[in-house]
Amino acid sequence: MSEYVVDVKPSARRTNAAAGNLVQRSGSRHRFDSRADAETWAAGLTAQGGSTVWVRTANPDDRSDADAYLIGRRTRHHGSEAADAAGGRTSDTGEQAGLDGDPVAES
Repeated sequence: MSEYVVDVKPSARRTNAAAGNLVQRSGSRHRFDSRADAETWAAGLTAQGGSTVWVRTANPDDRSDADAYLIGRRTRHHGSEAADAAGGRTSDTGEQAGLDGDPVAES
């Protein structure tokens, strides 16, 4: 059976503490028996590291021998929970600018 090689990308290291610690201990390249095994591994890192990471197929023009990358992305929190935590609105939206259909009061 051939190996399934996954490179841990910087985005995964930055966004998921478990992935970052793993790279420090074991390096950024990991080998599995199958993609399914790699995805199970990624799910475990997500559970441990507090941020979602996933396996993405390597780019066709990637010159390395990696089959896939472990990647992550920070998410932006929009909505009432983030607003409550920040003490108000958290983003510059049309609603704030008076573009939600309600007229803006003029002085």
